Amino acid sequence: MSDLAGGFRYLLAGQRWVLRHGRWLGFGLLPGLVSLVLYAAALVGLGYGADDLTAWATPFADDWAAPWPGIFRGFLTGLVFCLGLFLAVITFTAVTLLIGQPFYESLSEQVDRSEGGEVPESGLTLWQELWISARDSVKVLGRVLLYGILLFALGFLPVIGQTVVPVVGFCVSGYFLTQELTAVALQRRRVDLAERLALLRSRRMLVLGFGVPLVLAFLVPLVAVFLMPGAVAGATLMARDLTGTGRPDDGAGAAPGGASDAVAGGAPAGTSTQAAPAQGFGPPPAY
Repeated sequence: MSDLAGGFRYLLAGQRWVLRHGRWLGFGLLPGLVSLVLYAAALVGLGYGADDLTAWATPFADDWAAPWPGIFRGFLTGLVFCLGLFLAVITFTAVTLLIGQPFYESLSEQVDRSEGGEVPESGLTLWQELWISARDSVKVLGRVLLYGILLFALGFLPVIGQTVVPVVGFCVSGYFLTQELTAVALQRRRVDLAERLALLRSRRMLVLGFGVPLVLAFLVPLVAVFLMPGAVAGATLMARDLTGTGRPDDGAGAAPGGASDAVAGGAPAGTSTQAAPAQGFGPPPAY
C-alpha cells in the first residue's frame, strides 16, 4: 500500500511543480490541445459514419425480418463507436507525447534542472528521438491492444465481466500510461524499452498508484489536456528516483512534493550520467 500511495504522491508532486512554474504549464498545454482537436474530429467523423460502416459490413442482414436488422446494426454501431472511444483513450497519451516530444522533453529537462542532481542527455538528434518514441509507442500500443481485445471478450462473462474485468482494465491502462509518460525522462537517460518495462515491473504498485488515478482522470478529454504537463513532470520525478539519477552528490536527496518514501534502487545499465541539455525547443519565452 505504501508504494500505491507513493505513486499517487509523484502524480500530485508533478501537478504542484507545473503550478509553481506557471509558464511551463502553458507551454505544455499546446500538444494536448492539438491532440484534442484531432481526436474530437476523428470521433465526430466516426459518429457520422458508423451507421454506414455497419450497414456495408452486414449485407446479409438485409433479408432479415424487421426489426432485427435495425437492432443488430444498432448494436454493432454502438460497439464500433465504443471501440473507437476505447482506442482514443488508450492512444491519446502516446499521440500527444509524440506531437509534443520537443515540448515535453524541455519540460522534463527543466524538472531535472530545478530539482537538482543530474540533467542527462540522450545524445540523439530530435528526429532520432521522435523515431524511437514512435517505434516504442507502436510496440507498447500493440501490447495494450492485445490486452484490450482479451478484456473486451472477458467482459461478456456474467458478473466477472462487470466487476473484475473493468478493474483489471484500468490497471493495465494505468501501467502502460505510466510507461509512456516515464519514457520521456528515461529515454534521455538512455534506458531502452526493454529496460524501462523491466524497471516498471519491479515497482508495479508504485506504477499503478501513479497511472490508475491518471487513467480515471483522462476519461474526461479536457481534464487529460490540463493534466498532461503535470503528468510528465511527475513521471520525471519518478524516473529520477527509480534510476537513482535525481539525488544530489551526497546521496541524501529525495523526491519533492512528499514522495520521498517512493525511492527505488540504483540505476539500470545504460543510464547516462552526463549533465548536458537534452534535445527540444528549450525554455519558453518569459511572460
